[in-house]
This record gives sequence, structure tokens and C-alpha cells, in this order.
Amino acid sequence: MSNLLILVPFFSVILLSLIFRVKMKGAAFILGAALSVLQVYLAIFYSNAVWNNSPFLFSNFLKLNLVVDNLSRVMLLSIGIVSFVTVFAARYIIRDEGERFNFINLLLIILAGLNGIVLVRDIFSLYVFMEVVAVVSFILIAFNKDIRAFEGAYKYIVLSTVATVLMLTSIALLVLIAGSTEFSAVSQAIKNSPHGMFVMSAAGLFICGLFIKAGIIPFHGWLPDVYSEAPPPASILLAGIATKTVGIYTLIRLVSSVFCFDSRINYVLMFVGVVSIVVAALASLGQNDFKRMLAYSSISQVGYIVLGLGCGTPLGLAGCVFHLFNHSIFKSLLFVNAAAVEFKTGSRDMNKISGLASGMPITATTSVLAGLSAAGIPPLSGFWSKLIIIIALWGAGFYGYAVIAALASILTLAYILSMQRRVFFSKLPEGGQDIKEVGFTLALPALILGAITVGVGILFPFILNTFLSSFAFP
Repeated sequence: MSNLLILVPFFSVILLSLIFRVKMKGAAFILGAALSVLQVYLAIFYSNAVWNNSPFLFSNFLKLNLVVDNLSRVMLLSIGIVSFVTVFAARYIIRDEGERFNFINLLLIILAGLNGIVLVRDIFSLYVFMEVVAVVSFILIAFNKDIRAFEGAYKYIVLSTVATVLMLTSIALLVLIAGSTEFSAVSQAIKNSPHGMFVMSAAGLFICGLFIKAGIIPFHGWLPDVYSEAPPPASILLAGIATKTVGIYTLIRLVSSVFCFDSRINYVLMFVGVVSIVVAALASLGQNDFKRMLAYSSISQVGYIVLGLGCGTPLGLAGCVFHLFNHSIFKSLLFVNAAAVEFKTGSRDMNKISGLASGMPITATTSVLAGLSAAGIPPLSGFWSKLIIIIALWGAGFYGYAVIAALASILTLAYILSMQRRVFFSKLPEGGQDIKEVGFTLALPALILGAITVGVGILFPFILNTFLSSFAFP
């Protein structure tokens, strides 16, 4: 049945674009929203046993080793939520029906690619789905055919090509070691291989490729341009889940299931993670562009995920996965709010827009919630995932990293409060009384994401007892 999460979006594009193109333009929005909601429902209410014991439909058509575990369900849930939000944002912002139709088709293709990344257990199949997402992402970045967006898309495709070369080289080396690309076979071969340096070279090449895909410092050169210059709905999708799935989820999956938490890899992850946290947070403080500030903030938050993963303990793993989910929610919310501000004011320059809280109370309130969650303020969701990561680091004896991770939240709070003050709570400029709240189609996603941010924080004890305490990998 897992095949359907890949096949249904793919065949939906064929039906929409080749068979019923003229008649189905208006239905594309409904179909995109419906598939996203269905994925959220399945991720929440279908257990791992139900997924893995159900017959695989169209198995002769799509011969892939697909497995659903707790990490898969977290990612499927995140992908479904962010896709739903993106569909609504596209419905509100992209007013031309033909352009909106094309955007939703691209969204469905990237949905199939993201689901494929999450479900496969074969390194080469994983790479193929990553490239599907990369190609569609390139088109989405340049969707509006703006010169600055073309620049961002060019940087993305060039660095993505470098990542591709690194990953393909790694796959070739791993095939020489294991004779297979299956996760289990590669993992077993790595454990038994006498060629330690050969194995570490293969692992290092693939991890460097994933650092580029995720925009981790020092491989982050493309990310601020892409997140800030892409069309608002594309920014929500890319920042909220696409790059996180391609780069960070894949990193978590391979380090835990294939490379088996090698201590040398863990030290590299922790160092890169803490550098990303601090450097990107400092860079965020100096930004005047709303979306560019959020882009650097995203790099900083991803640093926490990588730091938790590098800890190499079950608690650190649980914390990094929990923060990956929380980040997908509050970062998507911040980019939804950035889209609302840009749509209403025509600007992203925080020095030119101010006092919007009076006219846009929903946007202002949900932005405060998302920002405080990113800064780790209780009882919002981001506080708990950061706390778990810090406790895991302290418990594993990495006291310096734990202290830096805790203190870096002060930097996060500083740039978040600066943004809130300048955009929403400073003096209303002359003529600003005419700026009103966005319509229901864009306000609804903000309210949903805000509710999740608050709800997950309040329900954390339940989540801890039912999910995080039993988090494990096959």
C-alpha cells in the first residue's frame, strides 16, 4: 500500500495534464488539498504494522523495497501538512488559473518524490527520488521567471550537481564494498569490512553531498537566495519540508541505519551542527529582508537537528527527529506570514514595513507563536525538542555543545524579537491604515500551523509517552 503514496500523486499529474487538462484546471486545487489531507490522516492513524502488512498494490509496476517506521510516519505527516498549506497559499497568491494549475502539478510531482525518499530502503533508489525533487525544486524556484529567482535557481542547480557527483561516487564505492545498494546489505558490509578508510571515504562523500542539499554551513551559499527569491508558495514548500527531507531526513536515515553512528561521523556532525547554529543566527541578526532572515534562521535551526543526531544516543535521536517535525511547522508558518506581508505590502524590507499588527492581527499573532517556538520559549513545541537535544548532549558528556546550544537560543530570540518589533509592533506609517488582513485562504494555513505549534507543546507529555519514549530504528 505504501506504493500508492508515490503512484497516486504521479498518476494524478498525468490525469490532470494529459487527459483532462482543460476541464480539470479548477479541480487541481481540490485534488492537491485532498491528497495532502489523506496523507496526514494515513500517517497519524495507520500504524507501522498496518502499513507493512498490507499488500503492496501495483508491486509489479513499482518494484521498490518500501518500509514504514516511526521516522517515516513523522516525515509523511510533515510532508502532508506542509503540502496542504502550500496548496492553499498557491490558491490565494497565484491568481492566474493556468499558472496555479502548473504550480499544483509540480507540487504533486515533488510530493511523490518526497514520499519516495521517505519510504525506500535502497541507496540508489533514494538518490533517484532525490534527483526528482531537485529538478522540480529548480523549476519552482524560477517559477515566476524573475531575474533574481533565476540567479537563485542557477546557484541551486550548480551546487546540487556537485552534490550529485559526490553521492554517485559514494554509491559506487558502497557497491564495491557490499555488492548491493540495499540499506541492510550495505550496513552489514560496512560492519564487516576490513577497509575502514575506504568505508569512511564513501560515507564522507555522501554526507558532504547531503550537507550541500540541506544548506548546512559551509555549504549554504545557495539557500538564502533560493528561499528569499522563490515565489512565496514555493518558499513555503522548500523551506518547510523539501530541503529538510532531501538533506536532513536522508542524513538521519543513513547515519542511523547504514553508517551506524560511527564516532568519527558523530564528531563531524556535532561540529558542523554547532557552527551552523551560531554563524547562521549571527547572520540572521544582520538581515533586513524578511525572507532572507528566515532563510538564515532555517540554517540555524537545522544545526540543532544535526547536533542532536551527532550526539549518537537514543535521546539525541528522538530530539533531532522531534525538532525536525517542529521546525517544518514553525518555519512553514513564518514563511506563510512572510508571504502574507509581501502580498499586502509589496515589500520584504523590514525597514520599510511596520505596524502591521493592527491591520493584520492573525498574521502578527501566529508570527509571534512561530518565532517564540523557534527561539525555544515554553510551552511551545520548539522548546521541548530543543530541551531534549540539550539534555541528550549533557547526558552524553558533551557539556560545551550543550551550553552553546542553550545560549544560542538567546541569539534566536534576539533576531525574532527584532523582526516582530519592526514588522508588526512598531509605529504604523502614514497610509498604513489601509493594509488589512489576508483572506481566509491564506489565514487558514496560518491558524492551522499556529494551532499545531501550541498543541504539540501542550500535549508534549502525551507525545513523550506514546512516541518519543519508544523511538527506534529497524
